[in-house]
Amino acid sequence: MPEEGKRGLLRPRPLELYHERTRRRGVNPFVYWPVRWVLKTAILIYFRLRRLGREHVPGGGVILAANHRSFLDPFAIGCCVPRPVYFVAKQELFKNPLLGWFLNCMGAFPIRRGESDEYSMETALQLLERGKPVVIFPEGTRIRAGSLGKPKRGVGRLALHSGAPVVPIAITGSERARSGGIKIKPVKVHVRCGAPLTFPRVEDPSPFLAGEVTERIWPCVGLQWEWLGGLPPLRTAAVVGAGCMGTATAVVLARAGLEVQLGCRTAAQAERLEAERENPDYLPGVALDSAIRCRPVPAIEFAGVDLVVLAVPCSGLPAAVGEIGVKVGERSAVLVASKGLVPPLGTTPTAYVAERVRARAVASLGGPAHAREAIEVGASVVVATRNRDLHRQLREVLDAGGLSVEATDDVTGAELAAAAKNAAALASAAASARGANLAGAAAGHVFSEVHELAVASGGRSETFAGLAGAGDLVATAIAEGSRNRRAGELVGAGVPAGQVAAAVQQTAESLATVPLLTEAFARVGIDAPVTTGLGRVLHGDASPEQWLESVRSAKPKRRTRAA
Repeated sequence: MPEEGKRGLLRPRPLELYHERTRRRGVNPFVYWPVRWVLKTAILIYFRLRRLGREHVPGGGVILAANHRSFLDPFAIGCCVPRPVYFVAKQELFKNPLLGWFLNCMGAFPIRRGESDEYSMETALQLLERGKPVVIFPEGTRIRAGSLGKPKRGVGRLALHSGAPVVPIAITGSERARSGGIKIKPVKVHVRCGAPLTFPRVEDPSPFLAGEVTERIWPCVGLQWEWLGGLPPLRTAAVVGAGCMGTATAVVLARAGLEVQLGCRTAAQAERLEAERENPDYLPGVALDSAIRCRPVPAIEFAGVDLVVLAVPCSGLPAAVGEIGVKVGERSAVLVASKGLVPPLGTTPTAYVAERVRARAVASLGGPAHAREAIEVGASVVVATRNRDLHRQLREVLDAGGLSVEATDDVTGAELAAAAKNAAALASAAASARGANLAGAAAGHVFSEVHELAVASGGRSETFAGLAGAGDLVATAIAEGSRNRRAGELVGAGVPAGQVAAAVQQTAESLATVPLLTEAFARVGIDAPVTTGLGRVLHGDASPEQWLESVRSAKPKRRTRAA
């Protein structure tokens, strides 16, 4: 019986019960005021809370719209208002009835995240009508690092339905209070309140109207956030490299609403592109948006841009990074669109860049994204980065620019998959004159050998099987204008590698990638006869026929388990 009574006492209460208590009684004064006095004193002293703009919070019903970084946020906001504030909390916190009771006494009421919660909306409306302040976190969840998240339209709906003023609030520093476990560190927390916003009262606002109002509230939160030194969203970009990929990337970013500077090799090229508003040498017929400014690379102020895109071949990456590396700001992010390995050591592109720039984060762009098609009909690309905030920002920007984005934290796997694609496409094209079967065998062996290198280096097999690997390989193999395909055909015809590069006219990454891969195989101790044989052909140490004979005789390695 005692056991059953205990279970009954700790049994979760219906969420509606907490809503009814909040609507009828509000906070419990016998719990709220003593706890508030203790918490406020502790927060002001322990976290050295800095409160700015408190005079902007009006009396009566008011919506306090804030970003959300930590469990401390509602209490930090409460320290800015001399009366009880009410706030939503995720429903999971109310599963423990004792914790639920305490939170409810302190002004919290539950919300079902990720869905339309009419019960929570009605509770907030009734509180506002009674003249109470209600804290709303429009992001819908904690964004623990980086820039602000994307807001949900609930705050706009609440503002229209209630007619209450909205005070935009930003909080910084609270996310560092707890990095894991239960220990809370004495970090400095800042809260800044902006001037209140008012909107006309609408009885039943449409989702569109609620979204429009939210889009007017959230930038005001962003202003407070940036005033406190918070990381801004991606608004400006500089693209280094005005070739096919660089031009296409600039167009996509401009479509997403960014101000873009397209960095050209020479002042003459920049003047020509600026005058003609297209890139006739690389993407003829594709108009450059008015948000794109074409400039010589030395004329770009890299420290002042939010995103730097390196759209140069891997062979040109050392020179590009050497020119701009020290100019890139610590609050800037870098997106590397180079595919292959960086000479002379065969370093992966993002690893090379990350060692030489002070950027807050570096990501790579991969997948099947041929420039003209990406602009005209879209493309499915892969963004590889270990920084979750940059991953979120790039996904939003590229999606707004018309691309479908797949994200991964397997940076090593994604970049070696791109290198494998280059090498396999070259091998396939070099063997294609001897038949489709041999071309497929050559590509398959090369791809498998580089996959083994990737797994040994910490990459994942599923990355090779996805867009970054197999998807990109297929697109390159069938694309009529593929530089790697054209280079492979010339190699298979016996043209020396030095003459191949001149005949293709544009950089075929595979010509430099294959020799660097053979060196990487030797360092790691991986037997890769087909890729190594192709490297000997490029060096002039073997004929295409000798290499193709090794392809015919190559036997796949037996695997007892999946990598």
